[in-house]
Amino acid sequence: MTDALFVVSEEGYWGEECVEPLETLSEAGVEITVATPSGSPPVIDERSIDPDQVGEETAEHVREVHETDERLNDPISVTQANAEGYDAVVFPGGHGTEWDINQDTHARELLRDIIEGDGKALVVCHAVGILAFTRDSHGAFIVNGRDVTGFPNEWEEGIVDEGDRMPDGRKLPYWVEDEVKTAGGNWDAELDSDTSVTVDGDLITGRGPGSSHAAAKTLLEELDVELEA
Repeated sequence: MTDALFVVSEEGYWGEECVEPLETLSEAGVEITVATPSGSPPVIDERSIDPDQVGEETAEHVREVHETDERLNDPISVTQANAEGYDAVVFPGGHGTEWDINQDTHARELLRDIIEGDGKALVVCHAVGILAFTRDSHGAFIVNGRDVTGFPNEWEEGIVDEGDRMPDGRKLPYWVEDEVKTAGGNWDAELDSDTSVTVDGDLITGRGPGSSHAAAKTLLEELDVELEA
């Protein structure tokens, strides 16, 4: 049995970036546990279930999974999780990750331990920002010298105002691309491509919602797990 841990935001995760990998891995027979910083159910970014933003079909499906999936509704705390118990740790994105997951000491430890151990890490969209704040066991930034993709500045410019405020009024604390580059990451969001998924060793990164399915399939390939017929 292959086991995966999903570390999901309580400040606003992007629905498709969690649901798409969750379902893709589940269909491949992967056993999934969900964790949040405090152990409370994750909170979804309302824009990710807005039909005007994501389309009616996606909005309806994501909302249903968010409300009914037992794993999402009964998570453990990240403090209860140990990377040694999982083959992969998945960090879905969403702006909310900038306020909790990316700044969470225990989430960073999970990322470090899974990459330095025998597992794989999949980090998507704004959650890629965690790479800029996570250090390896020698004290170096874990992203230094690694090839990565993630939520690009060009897209962020279309969301925040001139004061870096989100549509909900919160001020964005940092831009993912800037922080990851500063920490030494080799950034390429492949803006000319429909999807962007980058593999560098045991680290897999995905650009955003449209790359979620491809990222999940890439993770399965890296784990040598086949999708069940």
